[in-house]
Amino acid sequence: MISRNFRDLVSVAIGGLLARKVRTVLLLMGPVIGVAAIVAAVGLTDSAKGDLKRKVAQLGTNLIEATAASSFGQQKPKLPKDAVKRAEQVRTVDKVAAVVQLTDITVAPYEKARKKYETTPIPVLAADPRLPYVLEVPMVSGRWINRADNQLGARSVVIGSGLANEIGYLPGENRTIDLAGRRYGVIGVLGKVELDATLDNAAFIPFAAADADFVKEDIQPSKLFVRSSEGTEQATSDALRTAISLGGPDEVGTEIKAAALELAAQSDRQLQLIVASMGLLAIVVGGIGIANVMSISVIQRSTEIGIRRALGHTRRTIAQQFLLEAMAVGFLGGILGVLLGALAILVGVWISGWVFVLQSWIPPAGIILAMVVSVVAGLYPARRAAKLEPLETLRLG
Repeated sequence: MISRNFRDLVSVAIGGLLARKVRTVLLLMGPVIGVAAIVAAVGLTDSAKGDLKRKVAQLGTNLIEATAASSFGQQKPKLPKDAVKRAEQVRTVDKVAAVVQLTDITVAPYEKARKKYETTPIPVLAADPRLPYVLEVPMVSGRWINRADNQLGARSVVIGSGLANEIGYLPGENRTIDLAGRRYGVIGVLGKVELDATLDNAAFIPFAAADADFVKEDIQPSKLFVRSSEGTEQATSDALRTAISLGGPDEVGTEIKAAALELAAQSDRQLQLIVASMGLLAIVVGGIGIANVMSISVIQRSTEIGIRRALGHTRRTIAQQFLLEAMAVGFLGGILGVLLGALAILVGVWISGWVFVLQSWIPPAGIILAMVVSVVAGLYPARRAAKLEPLETLRLG
């Protein structure tokens, strides 16, 4: 008997929702938007974190960047000329490579693009033959700068993968690019550098060519890339600052590249909290909307309530009907919100190239949250409907 009454009650509740489709859609909007915002915020942040873990697993956590923080009497800070040798004296340093940032050089991959690249210059770096070995980044095509290039003073250039795509360079193609009026032959393309995206759009030339064509003085590194022994990143970072400066006036700044990624992930988590809070606010506001719409619905359906009371339905049965409607709205809104949030994650992952991550507890938690808010919001309308007497419904109707 209880089972049959319950089935009848569910049937009446579903019928009430389907009979007023526009009202039902309005009721659904709160839970859908709130749950979707929460699911998307948590999922996108977890996906970004998953991508971070993948990158760190591939590239390691022990890459350190050392730069000249300041140099007295110099507008453009430089590291000491023997900075590489000084860094190698640190026992926990495994390998080191230096680069020199060259300035005031216009790179023109082809003549018609000269004006464009005068406005948005391409970084030009004089690079150590060991740089790909230290970065642990493979060549996409061709080869890297070697000692022979330095010994012969060859005007050879390696370009980053981003720059290669931008200028339409084909692997193995015989191509030259113009560096401040001097033609350099492209000998290779460096793979994507996940830990330092600026290198993807750079042009790399030998130290000897940089010295002969652009520097005209003793060449000094502007940055070192250092690989430390695993687990000694912080100690190595601290030791490098002392070893390179040797207590002199020049300040040296160091950065653990994986730590920089972790810091970015931390900011993503803060964004996650903000967006999730906004989603929670949306679902609470949606709950208020459910309470308002269902309260109005009680008045609109007063005739129906009066007839059912006259037929012997108890106040408890009437209250249960409205609570079931609120629960159904929360359940359906929760499901649609989870699906919309998952779709937002898929789009974000596709655009950003991240790893799709949606923890298993999030969908059921979103649905339960939507149902709880909806049921709480439906308590007052259900109580109001239960208190209506058959005679009173005639006045309201």
